[in-house]
Amino acid sequence: MTSPAPVVLVFLDPDFPDGRVADASKPQLLVTDLGVTRGDGVFETMLAVGGEVRKMQAHLDRLGSSAEALDLDIPGQDAWRRAIAAAVARHRSENPPANPATDELVVKLVVSRGVEGAPAPTAWVQASPAGAAGRRQRETGIDVIFLDRGYDSDVAERAPWLLLGAKTLSYAVNMAALRYAHKQGADDVIFLSSNGRVLEGPTSTVLLAHVEESGTGTRVKRLITPQLDSGILPGTSQGALFTAAKAAGWELGYGPLEPQDLLDADAVWLISSVRLLAPVNTIDGKQIGTPSLQKELTAELSALFAGIH
Repeated sequence: MTSPAPVVLVFLDPDFPDGRVADASKPQLLVTDLGVTRGDGVFETMLAVGGEVRKMQAHLDRLGSSAEALDLDIPGQDAWRRAIAAAVARHRSENPPANPATDELVVKLVVSRGVEGAPAPTAWVQASPAGAAGRRQRETGIDVIFLDRGYDSDVAERAPWLLLGAKTLSYAVNMAALRYAHKQGADDVIFLSSNGRVLEGPTSTVLLAHVEESGTGTRVKRLITPQLDSGILPGTSQGALFTAAKAAGWELGYGPLEPQDLLDADAVWLISSVRLLAPVNTIDGKQIGTPSLQKELTAELSALFAGIH
């Protein structure tokens, strides 16, 4: 039996400026906490490489937007920054990495509404080692399937109470979709709206690329993602990569996208903060693009993404 991965917990507490360190091996939440009983809360997940947390500002901004959608009053960004620094430093101190410059930690920010009637939410930072599965998938690629999400692509604007653009603790559907995919022999899922638009993965953003020769014989590379107003979570990784790709000469585009657009693409990826850029090998059993071009584009975009902080 393997030992559990070491976890460091730091609770945001006004009595502790840098956060209150808690024992992750002991219970920390009441069973009546609304984050547990109703999934009433928000979270963000970041990657720290060599002790440096990537895209922290983008994640803090999105945490704030998600909390605002839930009418949840959360600690300020400076308090989060101090608690994050404390959690990462403590984890590296207690678990010295074999490669200090390249070790990867998953840093999760969680806010629960707390118990009914609580004067303030419960907020904490969790630091733990990154799993091997994510690294493997970014290197070997993934097989995915399309699944119907059950909403049309305009529902986010029509029904904001569905919280489709917020990163909430209510992830049961997302996890059920992944379990269903695994039972079908796939690694991941790309959700479709009920009116046939490409949306997102359960824990990732969809990207596709087209490479064309212009009339002057130069190579034109275009990176495309679904429309952000279609009821998907704005991807911090997608946004950062788009900025870097534009600076490197890529053309950028936003949907609407249909399933055939992905099947016809030269390359498709699912991108997220921890797994990073995972090339999609097949969708519903159909090969995407050509392996050599996919490998070339993946290497170029991964190098651009590695330079983002």
